[in-house]
Amino acid sequence: MSERAAPLYCPYCGDEDLRPSEEGHGAWECRPCARVFQLKMIGLRVRVE
Repeated sequence: MSERAAPLYCPYCGDEDLRPSEEGHGAWECRPCARVFQLKMIGLRVRVE
């Protein structure tokens, strides 16, 4: 099984200095703006044509 992709930048400040956080599975810590966030896949949208 492959590893999950990591975010490339903070969705709040845009900085690239991210580290995995101890806040929970999938949480990331942005050191410059001190925010901790998680990214969640909700699903795929079905195209209606």
